[in-house]
Amino acid sequence: MGVQKDVVKFNVGGRIFQTTATTLANAGRDSFFGALFDDNWDLQQPPNNRQEFFIDRNPDCFAVLLDLLRTGDLYIPSNVPERLLYREAMFYGLIDHVRSAKWGPFDGNRLKLSRSVTGRAPGDGTAIRAGPDGGCCVAHGSMVHVFDWMLGEHPPINLDYQRVNDIGWVNSEHVLISACERLGKGDGGMGLFSSSTGDLRYKFNVVHDNQIKSYTAGALSFSPDYKIFASCKGRSNEYGIGVWDQVTGKQMDFFYESPGWSLGDADKLQWLNESNCLLVATLFPRKDNCYISLLDFREKRMVWSWSDIGAPFTVDEKRVRDAIAMEECNSVCVVNEYDDLGFIDLRINGGSVRWSSRSRLLKGKMPDEPCYPKLALHNGQLFSSMNDSISVFCGPDWVLTSRLRRSYGGSICDFSIGGDRLFALHSEENVFDVWETPPPPVI
Repeated sequence: MGVQKDVVKFNVGGRIFQTTATTLANAGRDSFFGALFDDNWDLQQPPNNRQEFFIDRNPDCFAVLLDLLRTGDLYIPSNVPERLLYREAMFYGLIDHVRSAKWGPFDGNRLKLSRSVTGRAPGDGTAIRAGPDGGCCVAHGSMVHVFDWMLGEHPPINLDYQRVNDIGWVNSEHVLISACERLGKGDGGMGLFSSSTGDLRYKFNVVHDNQIKSYTAGALSFSPDYKIFASCKGRSNEYGIGVWDQVTGKQMDFFYESPGWSLGDADKLQWLNESNCLLVATLFPRKDNCYISLLDFREKRMVWSWSDIGAPFTVDEKRVRDAIAMEECNSVCVVNEYDDLGFIDLRINGGSVRWSSRSRLLKGKMPDEPCYPKLALHNGQLFSSMNDSISVFCGPDWVLTSRLRRSYGGSICDFSIGGDRLFALHSEENVFDVWETPPPPVI
């Protein structure tokens, strides 16, 4: 940088600011300030022989953002509304800098409660999904409420009394919703919606015997090559897992349910990148028995399966509530309503569950309306919800290392991790919590 020590002047809304080219370069090439440099990172001169660059924007916000570029630390004075600062940061292309200063890389053992948001929809929440940019969406009955990373609510998505079964983020601009079919209506299935306006972009059809069929869509999953997977139930033989192209919305494949097994009622789908297979889990109480399988769509066959059918009767094994594949460990982790973790070997078809009760440590008082536990795996850490808390397990033996808990809102009915945040949806008061990892200290 040829002029990195030169003093640069800005006139922002009538106030004069002075800084250096080195400070401005911290903003990066894809920013307002990066555009002031040439290809060799030499700072260009102000236009029209002026002594300073003039910017017709808010000077108070500019002062905060300039200090952020100088120090890497974000201090927001009481006279600067946060949403106004975020808007100005977006104008200057510094929104990622602001987010990085507000919270650091995700670490389940360092999470702190950032805030709680109370919803407006009646009834209990059914699902929450973290967005790729730090926002989230929450399903309540037939409504989906979408929040951006600043937790500002966008126009809600109303499915006209169709119950929402699952939701997923295709990208930061679109959410996918699966819903129940209403008898006599011919609706249901899946739709792609704008996350900012709530408008329907297009619906995903199921074609059977060259005819478009109405169906109920359930659990959702996505693969890196832009495929969408959904469990499906139709009126005739359309029971199984459908596959669609994320870009075109066209159906690509359908894995039909075999006799004696359950795919169309699946509670959970999970795409496994290393094995190129799809985990399908249908669990108690949706079915009297539990079915977990891996599907290979290239060969159109089930390559691994486990069920508790015919297993020696125990209360624990009859009540598997959630499951998640752990490819690095060659196992599937399951959890029961007692918050016991169990592990099934992926290298053995139909193997038994190796149960562990270490998660019973630090057990608190049972709430009046407990929710079924849920599992998540993120950056080598295992998360399990139970009642009003979320446990974090780490290491090769999955040792309990920390627990996230707050008293308001009742039991946790769902949680989701994404955008360096953990969102926990409570069963009462429609409240969800936002957990963030504090940024590392600036030295």
